[in-house]
Amino acid sequence: MTIALNSPVAPNIAQLTKYLEQVNESGHYTNFGPLHHELTRRLEEYLGVKNLLLISNGTLALQVAYKVLGITSAITTPFSFVATTSSLLWQGVECQFCDIDRSTYNLSPAKVKERLFNNSNVNGIVATHVYGNPCDVEEFANLASKHDVKVVYDAAHAFGIKVGEQSILNFGDASILSFHATKVFHTVEGGAIVFKRTEDYEKAKQLINFAICNGEITDVGINAKLNEYQCAVGLTILDDMDNIVTHRAELFSLYQDNLTGLVGFPQWHSLANTNGAYLPICLNSEDELASVAAELSKNGIQYRPYFKPSLDSVFPQVKHGNLEVSRDISSRVLCLPLHFKLTRVDVLKVTSTVKKGLLCHAQ
Repeated sequence: MTIALNSPVAPNIAQLTKYLEQVNESGHYTNFGPLHHELTRRLEEYLGVKNLLLISNGTLALQVAYKVLGITSAITTPFSFVATTSSLLWQGVECQFCDIDRSTYNLSPAKVKERLFNNSNVNGIVATHVYGNPCDVEEFANLASKHDVKVVYDAAHAFGIKVGEQSILNFGDASILSFHATKVFHTVEGGAIVFKRTEDYEKAKQLINFAICNGEITDVGINAKLNEYQCAVGLTILDDMDNIVTHRAELFSLYQDNLTGLVGFPQWHSLANTNGAYLPICLNSEDELASVAAELSKNGIQYRPYFKPSLDSVFPQVKHGNLEVSRDISSRVLCLPLHFKLTRVDVLKVTSTVKKGLLCHAQ
């Protein structure tokens, strides 16, 4: 039997039907309808944030954030999902890569600091909380203040993550979430932006509705609204969110208990919780990774090398300096199965298979 890498949470049909009946009865299918307002309110309450704007997907959320904040030249990470960089290029933002921190796999503030001193035209930093592990938000805040740059966090992996008692989404000028079906929380497709400033939120809300305000076109806009049917899915899943996150976090801990000392894990932020979004392991070499991958495949266990390759090889037009760490980590990392349908028995089978792959390589 195959153990899937990911398996989207299926909304409870009975509960979903109740929400869909509300949509049909109201006749309000999109354009900031009743369920849109309800999901916004409940997410703000659940996540502990303000100025949350629902968007039709996470990539558009990034693009809208750049547009609203006026980012024209940005420093970003080469170790992330492709959308982090492609959204910048699609939006016409000049960008450059900086290397990642070897311990956390997140964009290195020290490397960004060096680059900022040599690039006065940069007015944005786009950093990813990789695997849901928070960046060094305090240091990026210091750099933003000193160099007068905006900070956008790609928090697609970080639903429900806190640093201390503060939501990770409250740091930076804007944070984006992805609500793709594979995420911890989803609306099938969708996303959100959390803005630091209310005026940025209000501007973005106009822009995603073709920049129409009181019947007047105020700017170059786009259609990036989340419709009522997708909001219904989100509300249904949010009803069971505590159980979903608790289960995934428990499996995350079980993996670590069984593999610590045998494989590498990213160093987690000392003040942050975990949401079980991903389970990345880093092997000692590409050959060791190949041995583990072969054993997983032989036993019907899915895996994926998130995030390979380092994005400088995908986008050679993006300027960069030394990216030794990103290239190294991306060649030795893979993600193991982790999702709500996964069981403790499944995890023990996966970890046992990883150990067998390590043993085969050692021999």
